[in-house]
Amino acid sequence: MSTNETPAEKKAPVSATGDVVVGGKHSVFERLYTGTGAFDIVGKRKRWYVIFGILMLVCLGSVIFRGFNLGIDFEGGTKISMPAVSASGEISTDRVTEVFTKTLNAEPSAVQKVGAGTNSTIQIKSESLSVAQVTSLKQALFTELKPQSPTGESSPAQISDSAVSGTWGGEISRQALIALIVFLVLVTIFLALYFEKWMAVGALAALVHDVIFTAGVYSIVGFEVTPATVIGFLTILGFSLYDTVVVFDKVKENTRGLLGLTRRTYAEAANLAVNQTLMRSINTSLIALLPVIGLLVVGVGLLGVGTLQDLALVQLAGMLAGVLSSIYLATPILVDLKMTEPKFKEQAKRVELRRANAARRQEAAAELDLDDPDAVDAEVRRERAYAVASSVPARTPKATDARRGTARPSGKKRR
Repeated sequence: MSTNETPAEKKAPVSATGDVVVGGKHSVFERLYTGTGAFDIVGKRKRWYVIFGILMLVCLGSVIFRGFNLGIDFEGGTKISMPAVSASGEISTDRVTEVFTKTLNAEPSAVQKVGAGTNSTIQIKSESLSVAQVTSLKQALFTELKPQSPTGESSPAQISDSAVSGTWGGEISRQALIALIVFLVLVTIFLALYFEKWMAVGALAALVHDVIFTAGVYSIVGFEVTPATVIGFLTILGFSLYDTVVVFDKVKENTRGLLGLTRRTYAEAANLAVNQTLMRSINTSLIALLPVIGLLVVGVGLLGVGTLQDLALVQLAGMLAGVLSSIYLATPILVDLKMTEPKFKEQAKRVELRRANAARRQEAAAELDLDDPDAVDAEVRRERAYAVASSVPARTPKATDARRGTARPSGKKRR
């Protein structure tokens, strides 16, 4: 909605909710905590559409053209595990990669260290190997590196191997896709019944953004997609909708009976709701993200646990996308959908008309010189004349009406 400022509006600043701002500007933190609608988030929704649209295109492009680094559980292959400690000290992953390449003339899919201290292990993942290749590799690893168990035992038996079929990963993917579809259907029904259809559409649009953004982050970073990634991916869906439902509940409260009022438009009432829940969304997100960051930093950086890495990254990306989309995407989409209805367009026009009339009265008052008594008297007389002209004066009773009112009713003559 266009907001052309008149001179009167420039003299008296108006917030994004249509309220007059008293006392000048306030600090950012004060505006966050008071939630008076000082941040015009909904009014600048075209800017957010462009930003989120660019992010979506980048993520989709990476998913389509670069794809994912699927783990052995999805593509199938051979996994070899061995202790990461030898009699001469810790065994580096670079040394393991060198032995693997020298023995089989091929590069392993992944070599990572899991755990810390004497209990740490090195896991080697590669394409499916034959029995002869596995035997040759295990013998080479033992000969070159001499891994030993926490008890100090060093033997070829400390190196284990396992074959993983790609059908198992495919089954996980299929079940995850079914769970996602069922989740979306149930959520759509719930939102449509509890709120309304446009709120359901806005929430689902934000959820689709979160899914694409999280998948794009995994594709761009190149982290291995494992079953833990799928589990973490499903858990972020609930968090994404949680914050959106909180904001929509406040929007529903602020817009109750709005069509009969002319103080705010639907966009301004929705923007006020976003401001009122903004600090809550920030606090909730920070509290939820701190443990996830701890998993990513401590679990990966210190312990070197690959499973925690997969779980932490997907949750970090999903939660961050969820809180941003609930603030900058879900509510703006809801406003645009609502403004397609004629009744909300008419209400917005009435709000504009009332503000235009108020601005004209303020301009007239500003132009009036209060130091000039003659001007004040002239203005008072003009206002009285307008009032008299716009009213319906009482009819002055005539003399015949007075006589008629005092005459006795017809009937027998008085004797």
